[in-house]
Amino acid sequence: MSRIASVLLPMPLPEAFDYAEPEGMELVVGDQVAAPLGPRLLRGVVVALREAAGGNRPLKLLDSKLDSPPLPPGAIEFVQWAARYSVDAPGQPLAIAIRGARAPKARPEKVLEATGVLPARATPARLKVLQAAAAGPQAPADLARAAGVSAGVVKGLVDEGALALRLIEAEASFPEPDLARAGHALNPSQAAAAQALVGMVGEGGFNVALLDGVTGSGKTEVYLEAAAAALARDPAAQVLVMLPEIALTQAVIARFVERFGVEPAEWHSDVAPPMRRRVWDAVATGRARIVIGARSALFLPFARLGLIVVDEEHDGSYKQDEGFIYQARDLSVMRGKIEGAAVVLASATPSLETLRNAETGRYRWLKLTSRHGTAQLPDITLIDLKDTPPPPGRWLSPPLVDAMGETLAAGEQTLLFLNRRGYAPLVLCKACGEKLTSPDTDSWLVEHRYSGRLVCHLTGFSMVKPDKCPHCGARDSLTSIGPGVERVEEEARHLFPGARVAVFSSDTVWDAKEARRLVDSMAQGEIDILVATQAAAKGHNFPKLTLVGVVDADLGLRGGDLRAAERTYQLLAQATGRAGRRERPGRALLQTYAPEHSVMQALKAQDRDAFVEAEMAEREIMKLPPFGRLGAIVVSGPDAAALEAFAREMAKVAPNAEGVEVYGPADAPLSLVRGRRRKRFLIRADRNVDLSAYLATWRARVRPPGAIRVAIDVDPYSFL
Repeated sequence: MSRIASVLLPMPLPEAFDYAEPEGMELVVGDQVAAPLGPRLLRGVVVALREAAGGNRPLKLLDSKLDSPPLPPGAIEFVQWAARYSVDAPGQPLAIAIRGARAPKARPEKVLEATGVLPARATPARLKVLQAAAAGPQAPADLARAAGVSAGVVKGLVDEGALALRLIEAEASFPEPDLARAGHALNPSQAAAAQALVGMVGEGGFNVALLDGVTGSGKTEVYLEAAAAALARDPAAQVLVMLPEIALTQAVIARFVERFGVEPAEWHSDVAPPMRRRVWDAVATGRARIVIGARSALFLPFARLGLIVVDEEHDGSYKQDEGFIYQARDLSVMRGKIEGAAVVLASATPSLETLRNAETGRYRWLKLTSRHGTAQLPDITLIDLKDTPPPPGRWLSPPLVDAMGETLAAGEQTLLFLNRRGYAPLVLCKACGEKLTSPDTDSWLVEHRYSGRLVCHLTGFSMVKPDKCPHCGARDSLTSIGPGVERVEEEARHLFPGARVAVFSSDTVWDAKEARRLVDSMAQGEIDILVATQAAAKGHNFPKLTLVGVVDADLGLRGGDLRAAERTYQLLAQATGRAGRRERPGRALLQTYAPEHSVMQALKAQDRDAFVEAEMAEREIMKLPPFGRLGAIVVSGPDAAALEAFAREMAKVAPNAEGVEVYGPADAPLSLVRGRRRKRFLIRADRNVDLSAYLATWRARVRPPGAIRVAIDVDPYSFL
């Protein structure tokens, strides 16, 4: 009797589709297949198989089984769970999970090998080629180079049949890690934390630990010991280390190479598609034992996942806000539970959700309270800009400029931190007051002097800066308002013309290779003043960096984001923590108009516990995360009236549930994006409420017209 295969397709479809299994295909759950959908063939994954019952309607036959490793059961279960949790179609996370399988394979390499046939004329040059070919198959150019002859000599031997051309598929090697290599000597605090993690891994099964250590305390060396224990415990075990920034990848890879003698597999957007395919296959077959990657690495098809490490677990980069919306830190805990793997969340400034789980005993809590070696935490000073403002048209206050001069004179380095890209965040017309925005979007255009363009960082729109106002036509009336990193760099060069100044932001560092080059230059002392966004504020060790100047410490506190204080504290603690990480003492100067703010006072006193206690108390009163749950629903459409009518209709059918409060619909802070108007509902729920089920029930009660879209965000991090 034939079988029916339920096939999940990487599309926003509500469920798997049934297909008939062709005779002799012999599928198993997890196999990747080519499934017909309308006129197309789509790659899908078999998620269930059952015997066909008599009387069933005829089903389409699957076209073929694809030559890719099957998805393991844990990966399939995780994809389906992630979809339910995020209230989305299961095809959305599946698309992430099989992205590597869909990447093209590397082109076969052309090699030449000797056939044993001798040429008609055995010239000295030809004999040299045949002698070099005896070493084994080689590329034509390599063979000619080894023999010291021209390409024409090699071609002649091919034409006569003395050499044969063969195509071979180059395979990326993923050698076994050397577990006999010793790690660095650990201080007592590190050793105690490492012993606890090694014990947790040795217990086997699912466990979660928070590795909570101040900046520079050596958290990486501690979780390296956990990785070694996981790999040693099971010869097939795999380890995943997630990082929030591609720029950090190479530095962490170097630590793994030093510890295990082999390079781990990389998984992030900068990996070329053919290598992505090799890594995906190696992970699925268990050949890649250590993987370092960005948030999407969580969806790789691990054959036997033994340990997940989420480094800088607090970082907002783990939240995916477009397409399939998810928080990789939270999903990593569930992936660990499904796989029976240990999970380590590491940070100097843990999220309040993670701290709460540690306080209540759900997670083990391991603390590193001091920096490694003789390094000390930097002294932090608040500069009240009301008392000592910068000169007109400048952004660096006199105390900060004086400190920079002292640092340069001592042969040390300065980091000027401003989490704002470009030259100026706003361009307006002095004649009519018009603020230049992206077409069909509320987002301001940011001026970039390097490229001479105005750029929307939300939609990607860019244009050459015009010489007259697009609104009123006045010439030479456009003026730049506020500073970005390019403007601060300009000021630093003006103040210190002999200094070597560089900018580190996503506009000036295009890929991981360029980021590594800039980081290496800074680490080797080739830069005196580094002006940087958050890309340089975490994970880096610069031996000669002793001064951090925060240009606008209040930036993250503006707006109505409930996590504004938490995020600002985390970001500034990480940024100031770059100073004094070696023998030289460090200091940090924070420019602020609100030195009395609780965040600024906590940073100055280096009293994270006081800040966390106050923030937790406020959240508990309001029943906000981590004492409650939040969800957001954003509805959007091109027609304002139709959108308003749909939003009001949706509000009427919201389910009544105890412990749930619904706010809205209201205009989203960015109410127009790419020509679409946006309305938002905000949902607050008690901890004992299944928020995903509530949102799924509500979503099922409405049928949005074709032009209107509904996006659901469980546990939102952005409120724009």
